[in-house]
This record gives sequence, structure tokens and C-alpha cells, in this order.
Amino acid sequence: MLCTWLSTIAGGIAVLCVSLKILFPYFWEDLFYFLRRKRLKATVKKWASNGILSVIDLFVQRVRKIPNKPFLIYEGKVHTYQDVDRRSNRVAQVFLQYGNLKKGDTVALLMSNGPDFIHVWFGLAKLGCAVAFLNFNVHSRSLLHCVNTCAAKALVIGEDCLGSIEKEFIFHLLENNVAVWLMSTSSPFQHVQTIPDKLDKVPDHPVPSHLKVVTNTRNTAMYIFTSGSTGFPKAAIITPLRALSACLAFTQCGAVSRDIMYLALPLYHISASLLGIGGCIELGATCVLKKKFSASQFWNDCRKYNVTVFLYIGELCRYLCNQPSKEEDRVHKVRIALGNGIRSAVWKEFLMRFGPIKIFEFYGSTEGNLPFLNYTNKIGAVGRAGIFSKFLHSFELLEYYVWKQELMKDENGRCKKTPIGKPGLLVVQVTQDAPFSVYAGNNEASEKKLLRNVFVRGDVYFNTGDLLVMDEDGFLYFSDRVGDTFRYSTELTVNPVSLEEMIHMQDWM
Repeated sequence: MLCTWLSTIAGGIAVLCVSLKILFPYFWEDLFYFLRRKRLKATVKKWASNGILSVIDLFVQRVRKIPNKPFLIYEGKVHTYQDVDRRSNRVAQVFLQYGNLKKGDTVALLMSNGPDFIHVWFGLAKLGCAVAFLNFNVHSRSLLHCVNTCAAKALVIGEDCLGSIEKEFIFHLLENNVAVWLMSTSSPFQHVQTIPDKLDKVPDHPVPSHLKVVTNTRNTAMYIFTSGSTGFPKAAIITPLRALSACLAFTQCGAVSRDIMYLALPLYHISASLLGIGGCIELGATCVLKKKFSASQFWNDCRKYNVTVFLYIGELCRYLCNQPSKEEDRVHKVRIALGNGIRSAVWKEFLMRFGPIKIFEFYGSTEGNLPFLNYTNKIGAVGRAGIFSKFLHSFELLEYYVWKQELMKDENGRCKKTPIGKPGLLVVQVTQDAPFSVYAGNNEASEKKLLRNVFVRGDVYFNTGDLLVMDEDGFLYFSDRVGDTFRYSTELTVNPVSLEEMIHMQDWM
């Protein structure tokens, strides 16, 4: 009798599993991803209950647990978690003793990749200051706009960025009571202070803890600037809560503490600073930090440092594929790549040439309130809306007139949803759990990103400005960016997203 019951139960389970596989082929992947997301959300809540309310809080906790573990490897030199902690303490002490900063002030950073970028970032965070990361490839007029937008009280300039700065830019800042600091032992300007020569004059013990205490996780932790492809860069406000959540990206991909990350993207970008550096801190892992990306040196570095994970943008992978083939192309330990913008053809070529690396393509924006992750590694997809996705976020694809640059409405003036397989404008409902990161000092631009009364009176959706396509299996594919194409000559339509990425990548090589 018992055997009969067991056989019946086993048979029922087998039928259920087969049925699920046929009707919902990605059921288990969707379920595991859903549970992982819920677990990570619980992790952030647990951090908060333990007093970890910011990235710097998380870093200090890691220092206590793994002080002697390598945190950064830069140009062959190892910097342990404790090394970075003590150095950033000194930076904080310099600003405390020689500066005029107070908790809540904003300080802008104009620095290239290197340990000092992180020392200054963390040192300012320990003082309770918000940081604004500036793109050093833009001209002085745009930089001045960025400094003004985030109301920075000071600007820190890296030594190798100083040569590209116009002296009128420095004078203008000083005249407007913006302090200027240089990561150089000497200054060519009057009234401009230097940092390195003061580091040995201050102690490396922590500044008073009350300075860095975060009392509201929805205040401003940092400003990350958009690319400025449609005008001056806009400053997206990143809260401590969002910064902490971004640090969990690599964990969603299966990365662990023993992984070694390769980071060659610019630290002023949210992917490098929060997904990369923040992700390493969350994992308790090691980061091989590069000043610039080098396609010819990439795999040699991966072999030298036993790299297992890396961050990419699409053009980075294409540059790697364009390198001459070598016998040792598959001789490496890389197993995970996380990024966005890789084209299907490049994706296929990359896997065929360099081996079975799990590529996790994601979709998101600096100011956006919804990230998608292609957790099944489906080639070409930027993300997936699985059967449990509605429990995680609320988004829609809306019918859109591309040439008229407007949404299609029904007879009641409400937006219409796009059919499966057709491009639609991606919009995400703004809720308490999915807030929109407004642009600092630009209420008009912030309001333009919001759509109101989309389906019912009073609802609010964030307009991503991107056209996506969803297939029958729930995979999402990038189609185009609304309003960002222009016609060259009479035949070729160019998307500035690709053009901009290529130009910035050339600057970074």
C-alpha cells in the first residue's frame, strides 16, 4: 500500500515537472531568480537593522572581518581592505583639519581610475559628504554646469586631469567660493590646496563616527551624471539605499567572495563605481583596477591575476573580438561577465572564441527605477520578464508613433499596450519601492521623464525613453532610443547611443 502511494506521488511529481517544462520552459529559472531577488531585498533590510545604511558602512564592516585581504590590485601593487580604510581615514582627516566641509556638503571628483579615486570617495563619505563623479572627457563649460548643478562646495582634481583643465575654470570656481583641491604635491594656482603632502601630517584613525552616520537612506549619497547626449549632463540623485542595492548586482549573477574582478571601466560611471567597487565590497572580493582599458592586455591581465569576473560595455567585448586570435584565447579562469550593450553577433563570437563564459546582460539607466537582468544568458536579450516579474516590479511597453514622437492613445485618452513582438516604449510605475531618482537642480527635466494618468487617473510612470520588444517567452530586446536618431545624408539613420559609446570608449582606451 505504501509503495503504491509513493509510486503515485512520484508519478505525479514527474508529470508536474514535465508539464511545467512544456508550458513554462523557464519556470525554475524564473522561480530561483525571484527567490534570489527577495532574499537580496531581505539582505538590505538586515543591513539596515544592523546599522549598515551606506556603502561606506558596508566597507567598514568588511574591514573588520577581512582587514588583510587584497581589496585593490593596481599596477601590480596590492592594497588590502585595511590599507584603503586607513588611507581614506587620512583623506577624511585632511579635509576635516584643512578644509571647511560639513556633513551634508557635496564634493565633486574629477579624477581618473586609481586607488586615490576610492580613497577620496571613501574619505568624503566618512565625513558625511555627498560625492559627485565628473566625466573628465567633457569640456570646462560642461564641468562648470555639473559643479553648479549639484551645488558642490569643493572640487578634487586628479593630478593627471590637471593638464586638461583651463585656468579660467579654476578661477571661476574660486570666485564663486568653490574650494579646489589637487591630488598633487604642488599647485600651479594660488588659493588651491593640495592633498598628498598633508596625508603624512594627519593620523590614520577614523574621524568621529557621528559624521558619517546616515539617518535617512533616501537622502543623497552621490550624484552620477548622465552622458549629456541631449544637452548638458544631468545629475541623477543616488540615495544610500539605491547605492547599497546596486552593490548586490554581482551576487545575483552567482559571484562569491573568492572571485577576482577585473575593472577597466571609468569609475565616474555607476557601473564601475557601484556595481564594480561596491560589488567587490559586498562580496568581500578582490578587484584588479585598471587606469584604462586595453584590448591587447586584457586577457594577459586575466591570466596574470587569475581573474574570474569582469564588467563590460558592448564595445569592450567587440574590441576584444577584434584582436588577433591566439592559441591561448581560452586559457583563463573567467566565468562571469556582467554589463550591457553587447550585440548578438559579438556575443556569439565572444563565446565561440573565448569559451563558455556566463554573460549577464542587464538593462538599466542611471536615473531609472527598474533594472532588468538576463539571468538565463539568452543571447541578444537585455533582460527577462518571467512569470514572477509582476511581483517584483510594474512595467509596461506602450504603443508609440516613432515619427510623430508621441504615444498612441485610445478613445478615452489612455495609453495602449504594445502587442507581443512589437516595439513599445518602456515605462515603469513609480512607487515607494521603485522611486524615480530626480535630476538635481532640474525640475523641468525631471518632470519630462514622468508620464501621468497613463492607464488610470493619478498613476505615474517613469519614461525610460527606450523602445523594447518582448517575445512570446518574456525576453526583452532593445530596439531604439526615442528621439535619439538622426539621418545622415539621405540613406543612413544613425543612433547616437552607439556613436556616443564608441567615442567614449575611444577616450578610455
